[in-house]
Amino acid sequence: MYRKVEDFMRDWNVASAATLNVMKAMTNNKLDQSIAEGHNSLGWLAWHLVGAADAFGHFAGLDVPGPSQDHPVPNDVVEIVAAYEKIISSYKEEIPKLTDESLLEEVTGFGRPLPRGALLRSLIDHQTHHRGQMTVLLRQAGLTVPPVMGPTKEMQ
Repeated sequence: MYRKVEDFMRDWNVASAATLNVMKAMTNNKLDQSIAEGHNSLGWLAWHLVGAADAFGHFAGLDVPGPSQDHPVPNDVVEIVAAYEKIISSYKEEIPKLTDESLLEEVTGFGRPLPRGALLRSLIDHQTHHRGQMTVLLRQAGLTVPPVMGPTKEMQ
C-alpha cells in the first residue's frame, strides 16, 4: 500500500515506461499471439492494460480518460501505444493532486472498499502481472523482448 504520493509517482513512472516499451515491441501481425488458442492475446493484454488503468484511476478519484468498455481491441499497435501514452500523461497530471493523507482514504474499487493507496498498489501489481505475460508472448511470437528489469536474452 502506498502511504506517500512520491512513492507511487516513482513506481508509476518506472512501471509505465517499462509497459510502454513492451507495447512498442509488438507488431500488428502478432497482436493475436496467445499462449494457446482461446487464451488472452498480446493485443488483448495491451488493450486491457489501457482500459484497466482507466478503471483504477476512476476508482481512485482521478481523471484518467480511457476507452469505453465496448471499444474493440485495435488492430494497430500505433493506436494502442497512443492510448497508453495518453494514460501515462493523465496519471502524471493527476498524481500531484493527491496528498499523502488521501492515500489513506477509503474508496470503492472492484466492488469492495479499500484505501486509495492499496488500490494504486494493485494498479502497479496488475500492470506488472500482465506485462510479464506480454513478454512471454513477445518471445513466443519471435519478437524482440525489450529490457524491463534488466537485460534480456536479445541484449546478450
